[in-house]
Amino acid sequence: MKVAVVILNWNGKDLLKQFLPSVTQFSTEANIYVADNASTDDSIEFLRNNFPEVKIIQNKENGGYAKGYNDALKHLSEEILILLNSDIEVTINWLQPILEMFGKESKTAVVQPKILDYKKKDHFEYAGAAGGFIDKFGYPFCRGRIFDTIEKDFGQFNDNAEIFWASGACLAIRNEVFKEIGGFDEDFFAHQEEIDLCWRIKNFDYDIKYTGNSVVYHVGGATLDKINPKKTYYNFRNSLFMLVKNLPKKEMRKIVFQRMILDGIAGLKFLIQGDYKHLISVLKAHTHFYANFSKMSRKRIEKSSNIQYFEIKSVVFKYFVLRKKTFKNIM
Repeated sequence: MKVAVVILNWNGKDLLKQFLPSVTQFSTEANIYVADNASTDDSIEFLRNNFPEVKIIQNKENGGYAKGYNDALKHLSEEILILLNSDIEVTINWLQPILEMFGKESKTAVVQPKILDYKKKDHFEYAGAAGGFIDKFGYPFCRGRIFDTIEKDFGQFNDNAEIFWASGACLAIRNEVFKEIGGFDEDFFAHQEEIDLCWRIKNFDYDIKYTGNSVVYHVGGATLDKINPKKTYYNFRNSLFMLVKNLPKKEMRKIVFQRMILDGIAGLKFLIQGDYKHLISVLKAHTHFYANFSKMSRKRIEKSSNIQYFEIKSVVFKYFVLRKKTFKNIM
């Protein structure tokens, strides 16, 4: 099985210098690519001088995560594509469990490894942890991470499991499936585009899996810190985009309306706290959502409309009202 590990880079020379050595050392089965999103630092020169074995793809512009990967992956022929953040340290034999799962399970289109925190290695990492789910209103959560509560890794997720979405920090996907569903939605630019991708994959009746036998360590927040208002904007806007595109038609308008009310409550909380930058981000997200509603509606594809996309109705209610903080208690 031919494999490509593809790292998207934008002005990330320091991250490449720190983390690329582990990738080249422990990924001998794969062709390694760095897809550069029109960096203005000397990332390309650094790669050519220090990692001649790494193949370089030079994108013409910084189109963010979604367009950056779409542009980089369109000409690759390897059967398995592994999208890897530049701030991830991989471990010995990290590829084998992923490739074994693809080899044994023809219906599995995406696999995610266990993602632990590089700075606190006995804890899960925010972006993906041990695999993701969403509730009825599209709020994402993970095995090992509910909102800002991060679980310690006690081996509770050392299993192989079916999940709803895999983290874009380390996402392995069959090349043919990526192309079949049209890749990432470039209107997302960044944040939650992997959830939208996985939902579309589910609608095409493929499986998405997690394997706890593969481990990587993620720094996280290297692009946008979680308290950055831009991240608030993308998360609120893209959640609504995702719901419009993927919800069953008979439920879409009702659930989107309910989600917007919940967003309004979050905006009111920002107002009470005096956090005006994040309040403005929520308002901008909704304004841009209204402007793009028709466009997103035209992207709807319902190949398998009977899919049960959520496991619990409201993670917000269970977490903030019932005070349940771990995945085991939430479910």
